[in-house]
Amino acid sequence: MSILLALLMDWRLGEPPAPWHPVVWMGRYLSWAGRGLTALAPRKAFWAGALAWMLGALLWVGAYALLAWLLDGLPAWLELPLTALLLKPLLAFRLLLSEARAVEEALGEGLEAGRARLSHLVSRNTSQLSESEVRESLLESASENLSDSVIAPLFWFVLLGLPGAALYRFANTADAMWGYRGRWEWAGKWAARADDLLNLLPARLTALLLWAVAPRFRGWRLLHEARKTPSPNSGWPMAALALGLGLRLGKPGVYTLNPSGRAPNSSDVQAGLILVSRAGWLGVLLLATIEAGLYFLQSLQ
Repeated sequence: MSILLALLMDWRLGEPPAPWHPVVWMGRYLSWAGRGLTALAPRKAFWAGALAWMLGALLWVGAYALLAWLLDGLPAWLELPLTALLLKPLLAFRLLLSEARAVEEALGEGLEAGRARLSHLVSRNTSQLSESEVRESLLESASENLSDSVIAPLFWFVLLGLPGAALYRFANTADAMWGYRGRWEWAGKWAARADDLLNLLPARLTALLLWAVAPRFRGWRLLHEARKTPSPNSGWPMAALALGLGLRLGKPGVYTLNPSGRAPNSSDVQAGLILVSRAGWLGVLLLATIEAGLYFLQSLQ
């Protein structure tokens, strides 16, 4: 029930103001803790980054564990909505769809506007992307973020409650800020590997959800296509969306998913975001059902 309430809050209210957003606070901690890490020698940078990550994870898991403990034992009519209120900032379903649509709307104003808007969503250099490559990138981002911003935090909430969702969101934020090659190669390695581990199952679940709602899907090709990306996880939802719509998606010079597919056009973007939305709600209902079953079993004890 808390999952459904959290998603309804997300759908109706969107994101909380930045001063009250826990993910913003996580980012501020990571910015502070990351100062000077990249200047260290590789071995020292790795262990300093790992220590800073673990201290941050302990802080957030501890804070949410305390909040969960305070809510435990309250009447259900109070515990469930308060839990939903705390869970909501740890996911972002409405935001990911609105940001993806904003890129397509910006493309209607011109290629440069589309590239500029896309740069808010992806870390890759967007300045040389063609119109179809901008659309490929926004669809990839939407499918990957369906896992990162919706399915994964809810998955860990079902498994470990609010502390699990907080741990995942911290790990994902740390990976987004530190998990890069180049100057962050060693300082961010722990953060990148932790995010890979926590996304292992949610990314594959997201691919199955996209498969379930796709109008057509050649599932036997999913494993082959998903392995093409450098990330062990992001390729799964991206490949599922590409195969489900018969599209070619890729990052120039790095990988191409479903290379025999067509380049996406504006109507493909609309169809892709509809699939992402449907898969997201299917995942929400699935995980909410599991949550309700576990809550019922607990009430019987």
